[in-house]
Amino acid sequence: MPLRIIADHREIPSGVVRRLFEAGVQVETRQLDVGDYIVSSEVGVERKSVRDFVQSIIDGRLLEQARMLKEAFPKPVLILEGREDPYTVRGIHPNALRGALLAVAVDFNIPILPSRDEVDTAGLLLVLTRREQEEKRRELVVRGERKGLTLEEKQRFVVEGLPGVSGTLAQRLLERFGTVERVMTASERELQLVQGIGPEKAREIREVLTSPYKGKQVHLL
Repeated sequence: MPLRIIADHREIPSGVVRRLFEAGVQVETRQLDVGDYIVSSEVGVERKSVRDFVQSIIDGRLLEQARMLKEAFPKPVLILEGREDPYTVRGIHPNALRGALLAVAVDFNIPILPSRDEVDTAGLLLVLTRREQEEKRRELVVRGERKGLTLEEKQRFVVEGLPGVSGTLAQRLLERFGTVERVMTASERELQLVQGIGPEKAREIREVLTSPYKGKQVHLL
C-alpha cells in the first residue's frame, strides 16, 4: 500500500507537500487544529522555520503550542527548518532560546529535528512515515483536534485580546489581578506594576477599554 500523510491545508503552498507528492506519497490536506503533518496514529509533526520558532518564543506562543501537540499525539515531533543561526535572529537572548529548547525537549518530551530546507523536511517526513506505516504497522488516523478549552485557557484567551498582550503577559496579568474583570478595570499605574507593561502599553490598553465605540451601533428598545 502507498504511504499516506495528512497535511494541514496551510502547508499546500510549501515545497514540502509537492516533494512528498513527487515521492509517491498520498497527501490528504485538511484543516488541522494541532500540528502540520500526521503520519500515523502515534506521530504528529509541527514544522517551524527558525524565524517562526524564535518569534513564537518572543510572543509567548511556543509553550502553549508544545502543550497542545503533546496532548494530541503520543509521540509528537518538532521539525526546526532553516539554515539560519537562531541565536542571531531578532536579537533574542541566548538564555531565552536555550530555555525554550530545553522546555520543548525536556518538559514536553518533544524531540526537535533540524532540517536545512523544504527538501530536507520532506525527506524527514518520508522516512518517518515509512517507519511508522511500514515498519511499525501503525494506521493513519486524525488526532489533533483541539480539545475544549479549560476555564483558565478561556480567561487567558480573553486577556490576550488586549493590545500587545502575549500568552505569557496574559498569565502575568491574571496572576497579578486574580480575575479577568479586575484586569479590565486596572488603572494605567496598576498595569505598569506587571513585568512587561510599560507606560505606552498600559496607556494603549486603557484606551482600547475606555474609548467609545464608533462603529455602527444597534439601539435596543
